[in-house]
Amino acid sequence: MIPRPNLTFAQIINMNLGFFGIQYSFGLQQSAVNPIYDMLGAQPHEIPLLNLAGPVTGLIVQPIIGAMSDKTWSPRFGRRKPYFFIGALLCSVALFLYPFSSALWMAVGLLWILDVGNNTAMEPYRAFVADKLNDQQRPLGFQAQSFFTGFGQTLANISLFVFPLLIIGKTGTLPNWVYASFFFGAVCSIGSIWWSMRTTPEIPPTPEELDHMKSTKINILSPFIEIAKAITDMPKVMWQLALVYLFQWYALFCYWQNASKSIALSIWNTTPANEDLYQQAVSWTGLVNGWYNIITFLSAFALVWFVKKSSPKMVHFVCLLLAAVGLLIFPFIENKYLLFPAITGFGIGWASMMGIPYLLVVNAIPKERYGVYMGIVNMMIVIPMILQNVTFGYILQNYLDNNSGYAVMFAGVLLTVAALATLLIRSENTEGEITISQSGAH
Repeated sequence: MIPRPNLTFAQIINMNLGFFGIQYSFGLQQSAVNPIYDMLGAQPHEIPLLNLAGPVTGLIVQPIIGAMSDKTWSPRFGRRKPYFFIGALLCSVALFLYPFSSALWMAVGLLWILDVGNNTAMEPYRAFVADKLNDQQRPLGFQAQSFFTGFGQTLANISLFVFPLLIIGKTGTLPNWVYASFFFGAVCSIGSIWWSMRTTPEIPPTPEELDHMKSTKINILSPFIEIAKAITDMPKVMWQLALVYLFQWYALFCYWQNASKSIALSIWNTTPANEDLYQQAVSWTGLVNGWYNIITFLSAFALVWFVKKSSPKMVHFVCLLLAAVGLLIFPFIENKYLLFPAITGFGIGWASMMGIPYLLVVNAIPKERYGVYMGIVNMMIVIPMILQNVTFGYILQNYLDNNSGYAVMFAGVLLTVAALATLLIRSENTEGEITISQSGAH
């Protein structure tokens, strides 16, 4: 393996800027898509099934793209870049078209296209960081992605508050501010990916790696064969992380699907049936979610220091507990300004979720299989999401009285279980052995 030199802090930022556009798009999905479903007439118990696009496309697309990118090399286009450029282009087109949805089925269909693009772009990006950085700088690289996750989603959520103040009226069935938010997202998606591609060259494979690629030609079955083989060979730490992810990601979808309606209920004492008051709740949810994403990008690099002083496992455990406490008290808050301190712990937890778990597994993965294994990590994310989509509507309707506040509390309970499951992880990389290079952080 060719030694990876230390990169400057600016180089690591440029390399990860593309995550900003990807996560702006994801932020719109978190905070804008479900209210749009509400405006187009969806019932509360239908929302989980309408969100199947993200996890299903992630389950199918990311491992396949990962396996394919492991076997790809072009002197002109690189290994990972062709995939996340195509994904970003698809995202931009879907974001541009999304506000023109005049019926629920159109919004759902475009969400499927958007999520195919997002997943095509995101998976090679994780492998791109692992390819470029040495062991010392990977924590900084993955937390840079966490920083841009928070930054991109912050702008997406704040746009839901600012644009309704500046852009009034409706076009078709949706308010005009929806158009502005999604058009801006389309520009961010392709623009930020283009910048990262322009500023960051990929490392060419060694002659031995090229020979291996040529000896294993890609065909329609090869990604599936590679995925199955990788799962068979999967290190134990990844199975342990899968248990954490089961509860963690089920919980996150419960919060994102119900945040606006929970705030509408506890602050405005209303439901989506009252369109004017509910739009106020949606706008305030954008601010609340924007705040937790501000906390995410402010705390992302601080977590690198805590990893150095402690361990990835203990950092993730504490962060999940902070997130759980915030969600458990969230539905009881009647002063809209107190929602911000309540959700702060969730922002710290989100910073950890987007970077720290990758440190738990990356050193246990062979470098020539980074792509497929990062795709399998994403399978661990999307399978709980699919379970949530197909089961939570029943739970919400039959056990939680269709009460979105109860749904957010339920998410807090699940995050507590995820934190406890984190303590079960046993890996040579979880006990403070990861060191952070200072030379690249100028």
